[in-house]
Amino acid sequence: MGLLNTGVLAGKTVFITGGSRGIGKAIALKVAKDGANVVIAAKTADKHPKLEGTIYTTAEEVEANGGKCLPIQCDLRDEEQLKSAIQKAVQHFGGLDALVNNASAISLTGTEQTSMKKYDLMNTINARGTYMASKYAIPHLKKSPNPHILTLSPPLNVGADSVWFTGKSVAYTIAKYGMSMCALGMAAEFRGDGIAVNTLWPRTIIWTAAVELAAPGADPNDIRKVCRKVDIQADAAYGILSKNARSFTGNFLIDEEFLKGEGITDFKQYSEDPSVEPMVII
Repeated sequence: MGLLNTGVLAGKTVFITGGSRGIGKAIALKVAKDGANVVIAAKTADKHPKLEGTIYTTAEEVEANGGKCLPIQCDLRDEEQLKSAIQKAVQHFGGLDALVNNASAISLTGTEQTSMKKYDLMNTINARGTYMASKYAIPHLKKSPNPHILTLSPPLNVGADSVWFTGKSVAYTIAKYGMSMCALGMAAEFRGDGIAVNTLWPRTIIWTAAVELAAPGADPNDIRKVCRKVDIQADAAYGILSKNARSFTGNFLIDEEFLKGEGITDFKQYSEDPSVEPMVII
């Protein structure tokens, strides 16, 4: 059994970028079980030929899980669209209590193989998008009794032997570390305002459409069996957003370590194939 819902997020408004599928969607469904208000801000309004889910299908599932949902089509690269999405969320639900910076672009390619178009895409969505979403959410979060910003990005380990610098994907590393740098700086900057700013990263590979698409030519079944389900990230995110914002901030969190601290002992429940050990990535 995963992390149990306690109802602490009932009536709270959670804004999730890129929440139409994958980890963002899983977090949306988890907080919905508390009766939270969920804002899904993502690009996919029409069915994608390769990817499951839209902002509208996710909204239906959120409401079926007990939450209220406002789906908003939003390109995180567009400042005016993002500002408008946050304003719509505040007007619709009366405020904002949490921002989940989930949207991210990925290309696990080497320096010579990474086009500048792909470099710009990753940095615009990942680092700039996280900074911009946080920037426009913060004035509203300051009014919440327990405000959180949770960014799905890795701990800042800059050692030469770090997987982030030996994996031959420098452009992606820069983009993801940019997200983590936002969290590090904003945790300090807004500590006095009581806004918790934390990051969350998986210990193992998580099965999502992005992971499948990032390994063209590989057998999806071979990849999937060494993955964990998105549920582990959703449970961890729920636990983090439930914490006291004034005392729980500035943390770089790993899902498994965090959940162990919350009393979870059975991690087989999160495996896509419980008979196979999941692939550790950090």
